[in-house]
Amino acid sequence: MITREEIADVLDHPVYDGDGNKIGDAKHVFFDDMTGRPEWVSVKTGMFGSNESFVPIRDASLVHDHLEVPYRKDKVKDAPNVDVDAGGHLSEAEEHRLYDYYGINWDSVLSEAERTDDGRWAAGPGTAGAAGAAGTAGTAGTAGTAGMAGTADTTGREDMSGRRGMRGDDAMTRSEERMHVGVERHEIGRARLRKYVVTEEVEQTVPVRHEEVRVEREPITDANRDEALSGPELGEAEHEVTLHEERAVVETETVPVERVRLTTEEHVENETVRGQIRKERIEAETEGMTEDDIRRGRE
Repeated sequence: MITREEIADVLDHPVYDGDGNKIGDAKHVFFDDMTGRPEWVSVKTGMFGSNESFVPIRDASLVHDHLEVPYRKDKVKDAPNVDVDAGGHLSEAEEHRLYDYYGINWDSVLSEAERTDDGRWAAGPGTAGAAGAAGTAGTAGTAGTAGMAGTADTTGREDMSGRRGMRGDDAMTRSEERMHVGVERHEIGRARLRKYVVTEEVEQTVPVRHEEVRVEREPITDANRDEALSGPELGEAEHEVTLHEERAVVETETVPVERVRLTTEEHVENETVRGQIRKERIEAETEGMTEDDIRRGRE
């Protein structure tokens, strides 16, 4: 259970789930209007903290510089959107819907709310009021609704209409929203290298040789007469000659011829982003003064 004294250590600090995943940053802490106990913490989630989700704080714990809640990150981010009125109050129906979402019994909440911090029984249950983004509590809301307390300036009070009153030095703070634009990296496709084998017809001409038989006849002369008469005078005989030819032979070998790889190139383009921001304007409302008097006061 987070105490009121620990609120300053919760606001604007990280909020983690039980698995150690960061959910977002604590924006507001809501108190029970009757008991003054912290009941809810709103967590800024999404890109640039664009969403705000409500989480029960009753079972949360302060660990070092962050808050831990016993709910998973996805559970918190998918919590129902609730509408906080101008006074920073949650309606009883909205709070009831949040308790149902987190599986908390509403009857047990009412029983706890009927007792004050000193153990005395209150007239009726109150729901939660919210602390500002940085600190001590302001005035509480009425019973049965949820009221937003003041900011860190202890002189700041809230009137019943929910508008922030003036500080002790009679000055009013004007605020405005600023737009912060970032980029997200998304996967748009994939490229891959695939190697496969194809067969091509290759033609090459090479010379081949072969032997053919040719019959040569020569007359008997004095030079070859002795060889011609060395055989039998008359009879049958044979003489054999072996013929040869060349044939084309094909052999293949695998040799490396090229290295191929994939690389990426980054191109920068300008993209225009449009959004809406809100600004506060302060106008003076006077009684018994003319426009000239107001202008002289400004000068």
